[in-house]
Amino acid sequence: MEQKKIDRINELARKSREFGLTAEEKKEQTALRAEYIAGFRRNLQAQLDSIVVVDEQGNRKPLKMKDEPLQ
Repeated sequence: MEQKKIDRINELARKSREFGLTAEEKKEQTALRAEYIAGFRRNLQAQLDSIVVVDEQGNRKPLKMKDEPLQ
């Protein structure tokens, strides 16, 4: 995400705390936050996809997702 968009998210957050936002600004804030979160998730997934596990014999295996959900 571009730095100017991140700056805009922060600007809207400050304005929201101090004065409140108009309906248009709230819509913009929601869209920017969704874009930021989507980018964050893509980057995290890319990091997780690049992790490999090395066993005792030196074999490299990619990290796999656990089949059962966390409890």
